[in-house]
Amino acid sequence: YEHIQLHMVGALQSNKSKLAVMCFDVIETLDRPNLARELSKHMDTQGRRPECFVQVNTGEERQKAGVLPKDADRFIKSCREEFNLPVTGLMCIPPVAEEPSPHFVFLAQIAHRNGLKNLSMGMSSDYLVAARFGATHVRVGTAIFGKRRQDGET
Repeated sequence: YEHIQLHMVGALQSNKSKLAVMCFDVIETLDRPNLARELSKHMDTQGRRPECFVQVNTGEERQKAGVLPKDADRFIKSCREEFNLPVTGLMCIPPVAEEPSPHFVFLAQIAHRNGLKNLSMGMSSDYLVAARFGATHVRVGTAIFGKRRQDGET
């Protein structure tokens, strides 16, 4: 499928970075220096350079991955300069119990400061709002496939 781009969304363990570089066109969950180092190493050895989106934890939630907003500019710079990664965008998942708009605005501001063109923000419940704030990518699995079944459901 020549015009299909595969995006890696979800937690990426450093020990799976070799496979991620091999399989995906975009890795949307770059969020720590060790992962940046591993991705860079595997991109060099494989001669593939999937685009990278830095995941920003805009709600500063303990249970979620992503760089803290106060560290985002420094981390983006490090990924580009120290690890030579093709960082082209940002990704966020706002807190479920909060209005998403301020998070989308915040992410767009970070992207603008760093000259990033891609914004992966918005899911099935808020993708229209995300689009109004500049989303270039949305994640709408529930809208397409329906709600996930929980363990024990049929």
